[in-house]
This record gives sequence, structure tokens and C-alpha cells, in this order.
Amino acid sequence: MFDVRSTEIPGCYEIQPRVIDDPRGRFVKIFHRNAFAEHGLEVDFAEEYYSVSGQGVIRGMHFQTPPTDHVKIVYCVQGEVFDVVVDLRLGSPSYGKAATISLSADMGNYLYIPKGLAHGFCATSESATLVYKVSTIYSPEHDTGILWNSIDIAWPIRVPVLSIRDRGFIPLSEFKSPFTYG
Repeated sequence: MFDVRSTEIPGCYEIQPRVIDDPRGRFVKIFHRNAFAEHGLEVDFAEEYYSVSGQGVIRGMHFQTPPTDHVKIVYCVQGEVFDVVVDLRLGSPSYGKAATISLSADMGNYLYIPKGLAHGFCATSESATLVYKVSTIYSPEHDTGILWNSIDIAWPIRVPVLSIRDRGFIPLSEFKSPFTYG
């Protein structure tokens, strides 16, 4: 049902579902409780939302701190994004490192992001719609991030469109992580 591929970050997976194209269009199953459980993945999700971004927009690097930290699934239903996760879990073999992947509506792939990772992306198509499925309810007091350009990431754009909030995050080097690995 799904091809689950490891990334450079333990517990973070690229998932390629079966994509069915026919004369009517396309059908893609993103979530199946039993298949996720068989792979040891989270099956209890609390919220789902989406963002629409123009080309050159960077959103990130976002996460929620405990006790409302969450597992996140992200997928692109229109366009394409350069997706990024950064491991913030103390004791992780990939602490402070980033993994990048192209997510696109054409490929139908998505990313499974465990607790303790920052997430962001850059819209690389004219417009991109990214869907997020998260395991906890949004909590403004626990919602934060790290500065997008304070991590060793080869972003596909030099002068991005950023929110004031995203420009104001602290760099990774100043971040005191509340997350632990394992």
C-alpha cells in the first residue's frame, strides 16, 4: 500500500503511496490506520490544515514544544515544494542536521515527521498547496521555530518571501532543545 523510505534522520520517512491515474484523473490514499500501525507510525491525528504559497515563499522552521509537540505528515496536493526537516532531539545521531526532499502533487509522495523535528519548506512551483496532518491540537504558547537560514541547508532561492514571524526566530545555535531522542 505504501513504500516507506528512511531519510537521514531517524524516525523521519518519505512515504510513497500507490498513485492511480486513469482517464478520470487521480486517486491517492494518504492514510491507512492499519498500514501505519504495521510500520510503527502514529495513527491518532488531531488536526489537519493546508497552506497555499507562491513561488519563492519559505515557511519555517516550525515546531511545537512539549507537552504539545506533535507528529506531522505533510504532502503537496498542488505544485511542488522543497521540504526541509531539522533534528532537534538531544542525543540523536542526526541532532542539528537537516534532511531535504522534493514533495509534489505529480509524485504524490509525502513526509512523516516525528516529534522533535523542525519543519519548513520553499515553494518551487508558481503556487503550491501543502497539507499538514498533526497529532496534537495547535497551541499558540508552544508554537515556535528556528531561523530558516541558521542551518546548513542549500535552499533553492537566495531572497525568499518570509513572514515577519519567521524572520524573527532565533538561530539554531541559540536554541535550547526540550526534545530528547529515543
